[in-house]
Amino acid sequence: MTQAPEAAPASAGAAGAALPRTLTEAAAALRAGRVTSRGLTEAAIAVADRLDPALGTYLARLDEQALAAADAADRDFAAGVDRGPLQGIPFGVKDILATADAPTTAQSLVLDPAWAAGRDAPVVARLRAAGAVITGKVSTMEFAVGMPDPEKPFPIPRNPWDPETWPGGSSSGTGSGVASGMFLAGLGTDTGGSIRIPAAFCGVTGLMPTFGRVPKSGCAPLGYSLDHIGPLARSARDCAAVLEVIAGPHPSDPDCVDAPFRSGEWSGDLTGLRVGVVREHHFPAEADPALEPAVDAAVDALRGLGAETAEVTLPYWDEMCTADIVTMACEALAYHQPDATSRWGDYFASTRAILAIGALMSGADYVQAQRMRRVAQDAIARLFDRVDVVVCPTVSRPAPRLEPYLREGAEVMELFSFIHTGYWDCLGNPVLAAPIGFTAEGLPLSLQFAGRAFEEMTLLRAADAFQQATDWHLRVPPLAAGAAA
Repeated sequence: MTQAPEAAPASAGAAGAALPRTLTEAAAALRAGRVTSRGLTEAAIAVADRLDPALGTYLARLDEQALAAADAADRDFAAGVDRGPLQGIPFGVKDILATADAPTTAQSLVLDPAWAAGRDAPVVARLRAAGAVITGKVSTMEFAVGMPDPEKPFPIPRNPWDPETWPGGSSSGTGSGVASGMFLAGLGTDTGGSIRIPAAFCGVTGLMPTFGRVPKSGCAPLGYSLDHIGPLARSARDCAAVLEVIAGPHPSDPDCVDAPFRSGEWSGDLTGLRVGVVREHHFPAEADPALEPAVDAAVDALRGLGAETAEVTLPYWDEMCTADIVTMACEALAYHQPDATSRWGDYFASTRAILAIGALMSGADYVQAQRMRRVAQDAIARLFDRVDVVVCPTVSRPAPRLEPYLREGAEVMELFSFIHTGYWDCLGNPVLAAPIGFTAEGLPLSLQFAGRAFEEMTLLRAADAFQQATDWHLRVPPLAAGAAA
């Protein structure tokens, strides 16, 4: 397997102290007095000053507000007030989530500025209550579905591993921001893979929680029955810390159930864990040559940690991949139809293409997709009677070059031929994407860990044990390593 550059050292603060790379390390360093929240935030701002012009991560930076929040966190620490592991941690927020102190655009000319004015989405309010430092609103695909459009007045998000490539979407800025060090964690959303795809392409960790675990109100919708909000960060343990804060019911979201999340123990021992390994559909002929060796090495590592492995097949694969597209397109059209009728030209070209797909679907198509989802949910529950975790590649090729997808008429749906995420959105199970190696060109590869509904801790434990035994999640793009020096 091709080796990427060695893990870069942590960046140095103004006083010469090394700054941590992960949220978990930063939380411990803050409590030990080795760093301050202001120091972390100033370092994150400095990285953004250097790299954001090239990477297009931010739509709105909140430097002054972030420094004020960091100072408040430091005052709390000094007074013995501890709000939990997110206190004092720099965070990015995807710009389809409402924030009271910055505009929410969904990276679109269409969204009414009054839609989210002066209010926080529940997940954002929970971050603030936990003491997180929100550094700004970060780039997305238009309404979480349209590819970047050079004709529109928004940044083109790029991948810090190679700025000529796409960072993935739709949580593009969250993935590139974590990978480049502009913040230690961020919020994304996932309807067809929009947390896990940028996690995969940017070499970080991303968690799509169980549907209904996290309130999705205050988020500009894409697919009402598919949308998930979740974290991107460097490690599985980081993602668990964020999930613990944002999970739980909220009266504004009837889909959100009374299921708060609490982290368990991180033993690193997977003895007795039954891991199902999926190969069918995930290793097409055009897959990157480094993928299969990287997956094999990851499975060997899990086995070495005590896991029992067996090959499994995912039920109704083709049907669920189709159902995800049908459901997403129809539900997106249901939300956008009034604006699409009157403001068609204001939408990005690729967004119009997705909405047009929805217009070509019939009510019968939509109903049949929902019927198949229920059938497949029953079937996957039976699979999880035999295994505790399922692992499979997140993508079969690394981040593609961006330029072809910026052209008018670009075939965006072609991306789904090598992205293996939408199946799980249709089912609603929790899935985490984690880095497992690199291609010959030095671009990240990724593995998905899927689990039973509302059993995030099982897959988080598995991914954390893997990350304790490896350091893929700590690798830093050379571009970002230079910016942090």
